[in-house]
Amino acid sequence: MERLAEIRFSSTAEQLYGIRCQVRNVIESLGFGPDEVDHLVLAVNEACMNIIQHAYNSQPNGEIILEVFDNQKDIMFRLTDFAAPVDKSEIKPRDLDDIRPGGLGVHLIQEVMDEVEFRNDPEGIGNILIMRKRR
Repeated sequence: MERLAEIRFSSTAEQLYGIRCQVRNVIESLGFGPDEVDHLVLAVNEACMNIIQHAYNSQPNGEIILEVFDNQKDIMFRLTDFAAPVDKSEIKPRDLDDIRPGGLGVHLIQEVMDEVEFRNDPEGIGNILIMRKRR
């Protein structure tokens, strides 16, 4: 599996514009169509925002690593944070009938990606989110 990008950034929402631009450039270079590119960029953005808001509780001193891999069958995004381990059972989409602002990131990620896997770091520090989209 070829690593196409490794982006390290701090846990602030202000970083997300630059992240979206970099992710867009990588995905476009792989030949995905415009709608797919938009959806993938949005899903990665939502995943990053969830880490900022929920893992780091909006504290700006956290680090996030976004890696993008390609194996010709699918593209994989791996997000690693160094926050306290999150209880995986708490990560679930909100009921779509519950109409209110925010809270739809997990639902959106699951709709866009073909596979979503959440892991706690094996060393007990941090969390890893792996998202795959078939080509």
